[in-house]
Amino acid sequence: MSFDLDTDPQGPSLDDLAAIEREMPLIDAEVLLLDAQITILCADPAPSDLDWQRVRRARRQVMREARSLLAARASTGRGARVA
Repeated sequence: MSFDLDTDPQGPSLDDLAAIEREMPLIDAEVLLLDAQITILCADPAPSDLDWQRVRRARRQVMREARSLLAARASTGRGARVA
């Protein structure tokens, strides 16, 4: 992968960084879900009930954060697209 300094000499703009900051709760929730899913896959001999509960809780958190982000974007007129 190459990086062309002529097209982006400064790195992310302030708007890009602000967008990432707004999405951080969703990103954090998705990381927790991924971690819970990895725990399920690596469980030996089998996942526990607590492992499955953790996955369900993480899924609900991802959905809450996605809805919150979409609602915030809709209220500010930024559209409803989630990156």
